[in-house]
Amino acid sequence: MKVYRFLTGPDDASFCHKVTLALNRGWALHGSPTYAYNAEAKIMQCGQAVVKDVPGKDYTPDIKLSEQ
Repeated sequence: MKVYRFLTGPDDASFCHKVTLALNRGWALHGSPTYAYNAEAKIMQCGQAVVKDVPGKDYTPDIKLSEQ
């Protein structure tokens, strides 16, 4: 099974740590990062898609993607 996640967070070190943790857990970057201004929160926010192959499992809608 291939799984997909879209990581988001403020434009600070916490977002970089979130992506780094995913990479170290076997996820791979998918596409380019995004960067946008959140007018309501008045902060810049980042996003990055990541994917991972999980052999031997079948997809179900209740799967916890972050635990794969």
